Amino acid sequence: MAGMGPAPKPAAERRRRNVAASSTRLPAAGRPGPPPAWPLLPDIASSERRDAAQRLADELELQLLEPDLTGRARTAAQKKHDAAVTEVNILTAQLESAARVESELWAQLWATPQAVAWERLRWDREVAQYVRWKVRAEQGDLDAAKEARQLADRLGLNPLAMLRLRWEVADDEVAEQRQQRAPAAARTPRQRLRVVGTDAVEGT
Repeated sequence: MAGMGPAPKPAAERRRRNVAASSTRLPAAGRPGPPPAWPLLPDIASSERRDAAQRLADELELQLLEPDLTGRARTAAQKKHDAAVTEVNILTAQLESAARVESELWAQLWATPQAVAWERLRWDREVAQYVRWKVRAEQGDLDAAKEARQLADRLGLNPLAMLRLRWEVADDEVAEQRQQRAPAAARTPRQRLRVVGTDAVEGT
């Protein structure tokens, strides 16, 4: 019809044209396949603290078996023993839970769109360090929380960090087309017949 301009381009095509040429497009479906092997050593510092507490508890337990240990000396040794056992139990629980959560978070992160870029850049250790700091932060370590936030920025784990890295999550065009076709496909034969009949009446 005269006076009408060209039909507007689909939204997905407009978005593609607006993306800078230097940006990295990441698949919305994320990275396929299993995560890489865990690259870091066990938490040696926490393991050593637990082992030291266990050795102290064992030494104090032997002292408590001595018949000459009585009175205040025995009471003090018992308190130290109980405190050492408590520390062993706490550190053991922390190490076990940390190992479990590290494994879960590691797998989750390597299924994200950002993981495609990490794999290209060979950032396995950087991601693992983020996982370790993040788990410690969730256990209440404030210093670990600061380290985790800094690594999250470097790894593109928030929208602003992705913008700085020029990372763009690609649109799932297949899903968009499926959603656009869904309303028409959902109509029953009776509904489609009613629409056709209405159009015929209006055209007369």
